[in-house]
Amino acid sequence: GIFDTYILPYKGIHKKLTLEKLSKAIKLVYASIFSDDARAYFNAIHHKIEEEKMGVVLQELAGNMFEDYYYPHISGVAQSFNYYPLAHMNPEEGFAVIALGLGTYVVGGNNSYRFSPKYPKIEMYTRKDLLMSSQVKFYALDFSKKQTDFVTDGELASLSLLDISEAEKHGTLKHCASVYNAANDRIESGLTKLGSRILNFSDILKYNYIPLAQTIEVMLKTIKDALGCPVEIEFAVDLNPGKNRLPSFYLLQIKPLVSHQQGTDLDIQQAKKSDMILYTESSLGNGKIDNLHDIIYINPEKFDKLNTMEMVKEMEYMNEIMRKQGKQYILIGPGRWGTSDRFLGIPVSWRHISNARVIVETSLANFPLDSSLGSHFFHNVTSMNIGYLSVQDSSRKDFIHWDQLNRHQAVHETRFFRHIRYTKPLTVLMNGRKKTAAIIDNSLRNE
Repeated sequence: GIFDTYILPYKGIHKKLTLEKLSKAIKLVYASIFSDDARAYFNAIHHKIEEEKMGVVLQELAGNMFEDYYYPHISGVAQSFNYYPLAHMNPEEGFAVIALGLGTYVVGGNNSYRFSPKYPKIEMYTRKDLLMSSQVKFYALDFSKKQTDFVTDGELASLSLLDISEAEKHGTLKHCASVYNAANDRIESGLTKLGSRILNFSDILKYNYIPLAQTIEVMLKTIKDALGCPVEIEFAVDLNPGKNRLPSFYLLQIKPLVSHQQGTDLDIQQAKKSDMILYTESSLGNGKIDNLHDIIYINPEKFDKLNTMEMVKEMEYMNEIMRKQGKQYILIGPGRWGTSDRFLGIPVSWRHISNARVIVETSLANFPLDSSLGSHFFHNVTSMNIGYLSVQDSSRKDFIHWDQLNRHQAVHETRFFRHIRYTKPLTVLMNGRKKTAAIIDNSLRNE
């Protein structure tokens, strides 16, 4: 997600013009090495731009034409390690996240459907969650666009974000969606009845229209054994009959998922809850961090999901101050960090928070949280061993002491953010095996 990707529509005519666009796209991919996002990433991993080497990959786009649009029925990512298992799931069994249309929607952190390849019939969502967080739009390559300017409009110049009602007209929702029956308060498979469309891929995952879950499970195990470490894959599915008159599964990308979960088994329970600023039982990362003095957070009382774009600008300003000072910090905010949907959280890119050492996503009473698993943003978090904590407002055990943060004098304050600095370094404890984490204010321990 650090370098650019461009998708070009090819109609088989105007080959010279297509070649010119392809040449420009390749140059732009090379040029993305010098983008602000790439520079911030290189700075975070202490890598020099002049040492970077790149090869550009040209791939045929998976999918089919539907009127003026081209897209696959399903795109998704899957990881062989599940940091947030439910019920009797084991972390080593992995998870997958899928959505209708192009994978740009999934890796961008938008609302997608998450499931366990081992137990695809187990719902990870309540009915209310499905109604509130079901996918309502999707990306498709738009062949009707006469002009596409990648320099001005960026990677999404050739794509259109469509309503799922368009997919229903194309017939691509048939095995991907269910209907919410308001009269019975039930979600029913198929599209034969009136009601809100819910993309839970019930025909495929519950009734095995195609063996998608089993295919992903085999893929993850095989690739993990081959690479000798946890892995992440990106894939697409075309339900239209292809070779041998069967649907097609496309394995698009494989990358190692650097896991730091198997380190020291810290006993967080020995720490006093009264000394903690924060505690959660949903965390990623392992070990002890005891050199952070700074917390940048959003005051929940000031948070407004209609102003998340303004928050991005403020966060970029805050991060730049910390970068110039050579200081890392703990970042706390509602919703998803790094989502491309500004109504699900704060749509920062990596450069906006590049000096964060610990990232905390929290839900509020009126703002639910579905963590950013499966996105490029999340992959950067795991590969760089950044603490990633999720605090649920509805949990009986998770908590953030907002009053303690608000009482602390601010070093800097914007409309939405507060930056506070502690004289004594804070202690961050993360138990990767138990997925628990705590942030301890050491100044309280001597009181």
